[in-house]
Amino acid sequence: MNLAVDVVSDVICPWCYIGKRRLEKAIASLDGQHDVQVHWHPFQLNPTMPKEGISRKVYRTRKFGSWERSMELDAQVIAVGESEGIHFAFDKSETTPNTVDAHRLVWLADQNGCQDAVVEALFRAYFTEGKDISKRQRLIDVTAEAGLDRQAADTMLNSDDGMDIISNAREMSQRYGVTGVPFFIIDQKITLSGAQQAETFLEAFRQVMDSSA
Repeated sequence: MNLAVDVVSDVICPWCYIGKRRLEKAIASLDGQHDVQVHWHPFQLNPTMPKEGISRKVYRTRKFGSWERSMELDAQVIAVGESEGIHFAFDKSETTPNTVDAHRLVWLADQNGCQDAVVEALFRAYFTEGKDISKRQRLIDVTAEAGLDRQAADTMLNSDDGMDIISNAREMSQRYGVTGVPFFIIDQKITLSGAQQAETFLEAFRQVMDSSA
């Protein structure tokens, strides 16, 4: 049976990275008995973020009230990430970036059959390598290494192509009542909010398959 999973996500959301790992674990446990097609859709955690981004310390202090509170939350995410094989290195990130261009490249990657690899590369670049993914050349380098055609990426970022996917995804989020990410839509029938455990994804898969039997 074919299953479709639509993931609403932002590339600077650490729980989205964790959710990706847990979804992958659930899919792997199906042992190839079912074809699961995963598609990633944009969600801007910071829609008013300046084009060049802002200091992560400034942003997180504003958001959580103090830098100490931000570091406490980071430590919690780091611990969960380690359990999923993700080595978060928040200390390497100096900037909280604007993610519009990253989302456009994720969309382009979907058209070129390398979306999962590009999403993974963007998560890794930001969360474990501390790269500023608001810078276009860095974005092109990261996504090209993941299999996206460098010239196609450069051409798109120098045009307005892909800008409509942001507004289209916003409409989809409103339709499904998305208020935070990650958010998963299983075969357009079951929705899951948050970085659920692999077992929860498997149960959702079973429910969809049972309803289609």
